[in-house]
Parts: sequence; structure tokens; C-alpha cells
Amino acid sequence: MGSVYKYQTQKGRRWEARYRKPDGKPARKAGFLVRADAQAFLDAIEVDKRQGSYIAPSAGRVTIDDLGRKWLVAHKIAVKASTYRTDESAWRIHVQPQWGARTVASIEHDEIQDWVAELAAEKSATTVSRCFGVLANILDAAVRSKRVGTNAARGVKLPRRSKTRRPYLTHAQVESLATQARGRADFIRFLAYTGLRWGEATGLRVRDVNLATRRVNVEENAVEVGYEIVVGAPKSHERRTVAYPAFLDDGVAAACKGKPADALVWSDDGKKYLRAGNRQSGWFVGAVRRAQAGDDTFPYLSPHGLRHTAASLAISAGANPKVVQTMLGHASAAMTLDTYADLFPDDLDVVIVALDRQRTEQLSGNAAVTDLRRNDVS
Repeated sequence: MGSVYKYQTQKGRRWEARYRKPDGKPARKAGFLVRADAQAFLDAIEVDKRQGSYIAPSAGRVTIDDLGRKWLVAHKIAVKASTYRTDESAWRIHVQPQWGARTVASIEHDEIQDWVAELAAEKSATTVSRCFGVLANILDAAVRSKRVGTNAARGVKLPRRSKTRRPYLTHAQVESLATQARGRADFIRFLAYTGLRWGEATGLRVRDVNLATRRVNVEENAVEVGYEIVVGAPKSHERRTVAYPAFLDDGVAAACKGKPADALVWSDDGKKYLRAGNRQSGWFVGAVRRAQAGDDTFPYLSPHGLRHTAASLAISAGANPKVVQTMLGHASAAMTLDTYADLFPDDLDVVIVALDRQRTEQLSGNAAVTDLRRNDVS
């Protein structure tokens, strides 16, 4: 147990609480105006020590800047390069200037809520969520290292993300885009009918393709980070096998023809990764604009829009959620349903008709059994 001592200052009498930390080392906290406050502090310390939740007051004096830099080092080896680049940017531009000089123990929940509101007035909900996530994760690390007891960011309300309508191309529109892509027509068709991410498709090598079974093994993901192509495992580290339809046979075979096993499939020379170009003048956006010129209903889409198109075409062809999940490499069928809920039929009419038929059959059967029993008795 600790003890309370009084001492004299120029401003009058003060009280000091003296105690021992869990490791046996002495500690003290001075400046209490009344003895009761010092004693309450000691009592709380003893409860924390017994419960194993004791946090030394000095532990919370570390700055967010120090914790943030350490968090980034650990974060870099745990996520993909593209994710790290976005998070590092959020830290450098928004989080560090606002919170870097603050000690972790001094940050309060209401302050973070105010900061989120200020960001939301100028930035998109996605950017706000990213910046908040960086700060919240740093504070989580502070809790785990017992620098603070709770994370002040938890419970903060974030702006709601508005759902944008996904672009889904029809078969005819896919063919139109492929035609306008000219020398890369087969690549457009491949994306639109396999659902591979751009980096997964551009990372395919000849050894990953089985022309006889129409299967490709997705082993790598070539992501453009800044101006550099970073190659790693597929998203969520899930390697998978994806099938492609027969009408792609000639295009896939032509892309592989004459190339060694380790050459890239969708590359002019088998060595350089295929890039879509920028959003203003790249070859992909050029193909989209030419397709739109001949079709007023043709939506604007990025290369990722072809992945949504693949899901749409597969679902319209009768594929169930589990098949689409495997095709797209989602973590679960639930994720697939959440993402493309608007595409799966609700089948409400089918359900109510089946329930009506089942009830009628079962009640009719029970009535027939009752009639038979009556006849036996008579």
C-alpha cells in the first residue's frame, strides 16, 4: 500500500501520493490540493495493480510522432505495397501534422471527433476513413503496449460513404470495348470474362496457363505503386485457379505462343508489365471514349469495372454466389453477396409459390390419413 504525505509550496499546502509500481520500483505523484484526492489516486493504483491493468503515468508521455513512425515500420511488412503507400500518405499529410507533437495520454475522444468533422468538410468519406484508421491503429498499438488504458478514437462517428453505381457492361458492350482497344482486344475480353484484377491478369505467366483445361493459376499480383510495378501475392494472399470460356481459346493461345514458361502472357515482349496508362490519355480510357462515342448507354469505367462486369455476366448466366466467390477470389460468399446483392435475384415469387404448394400438399395428406382412420373404425 502507498502513503500520502503533505508538503508546503509558495501557493500553500499540497499532498503527495507515494507508492510502488508492479515491478517494486518507487513512484510518486504530487500536486493534490486535498488529502482525499491523493488517497483516491492511491486506491485506484492498487486496484489497477491487482487487476493487472496498471499503466505508469510516464508511459503516456510518448508522442504520436514516435509511435506513428514505429507503427509504419511494422505496418509496411504486414500489408501490400499499394496499401502502405496510401496509409503512409495519410499519415504524412493529415495525421502527423495534426497529432504528431501530442502525447498519447493527452488525446481525448471529443478532439478526434472534431478533427474527423473538419476533414469531412473538405475530403471524401474514403479519405477521412483512411486518415482516421491510421490514427486509430496507432492508438491501438499504444493500448497494447500499455501506454494508455483505452483508445480515444474508438466510438468516433465517421461520415457515411455514398454508394456509387457500379458499371456493368453487356456482352455487346464488352465486344465494342475490345474492338476499340485494337491490339489489346483479347486482353479486354479476358478481363471481362474471368474477373481477374488488373494486377493478377498482368502478372500471369505462360506457366500459369493450361490451354487444354482452360484454367489459369493466379499466383502473382503486379500492382502499380506510384510509377513502379510491385509484384506480390494476390489480394488477401489467396492463390486460386480460374476458368475461362472456350471463345477465348484463340486469344489466350496467341498471347502465349512462342513465349518461354516464365514470360508474361499479356505483354508485348513478355517482359514489361502491361499498364493502363493515365486517366486522361491512356490506351484504356481512349478505348472507353471511342466506345462511348458510338453508344449513348456505354458507361464510364476504369479497368476495375471489367471485374464488376465479369461478376454481372456470370450471375446473369446462372452462377451461384459460391462460384462467383471462387472466380473473384473473395474471402467468403457473404462478401460476394454483400458486394453484388443488386445482381442476385431475390426469388420472392419462387419462395411464396413453393410455400403455398408445400402447405397444401401437407394439409391434404393429413386430411387423407384422417379419412382412412375413420373408415377403419367404422
